[in-house]
Amino acid sequence: MAIRNLRYEGDEILKKKSREVEVIDEKIQTLIDDMIETMHKYNGVGLAAVQVGVLKRVVVIDLYDDKGPIVLINPVIIKEKGEQEVEEGCLSFPNQFAKIKRPAEVVAEYTARDGKRMRVKAKELLAQAISHELDHLEGELFIDKIIPGTLEYIEQENN
Repeated sequence: MAIRNLRYEGDEILKKKSREVEVIDEKIQTLIDDMIETMHKYNGVGLAAVQVGVLKRVVVIDLYDDKGPIVLINPVIIKEKGEQEVEEGCLSFPNQFAKIKRPAEVVAEYTARDGKRMRVKAKELLAQAISHELDHLEGELFIDKIIPGTLEYIEQENN
C-alpha cells in the first residue's frame, strides 16, 4: 500500500467525469488499498479515485465506526429522500468548509471489491458522504454547491 498524491483545487482533473471500471483486477485492488490508506492519512471520511488522479468510478468511505471502510465501484444513487443542510469539507479543498444541501437518505447500488453487486441504504453522514463522493465521479465539486455566505477557511496547525 502507498499514500497517493491528492489533487487540489484548480487541478483540471477534478472537473472530469470518471469512467466505469470494466474489470476488478489487481491494479484496481491496489488503487483501493492506496485510496483507503491515503484517506486515513488525511483523516478523510471519503475519497474518490479522481482525487488521486485516476479517472475511474471508485470511491472509499470510512465513518470510523465498527464497520470499517466501504468500497464502492461503479456506484449509482437510485433513490433520494428528504434534505439535510450539512457542514462539508473536502480533502481536495483543505481547510475549507461550507454548508451544503444534501439528501437526508440515499439508496445506492455498487459493485463491492469482490465483484458482487450490492445495495446500501444510507442516512445522515453516510448519505452525505456517498452524495459527495459520487459528485466527484461526475466532475462536480462541493465548492460549486455551497449555500452562499457559508464558506469558511479554517487555519490548521501542521502536526
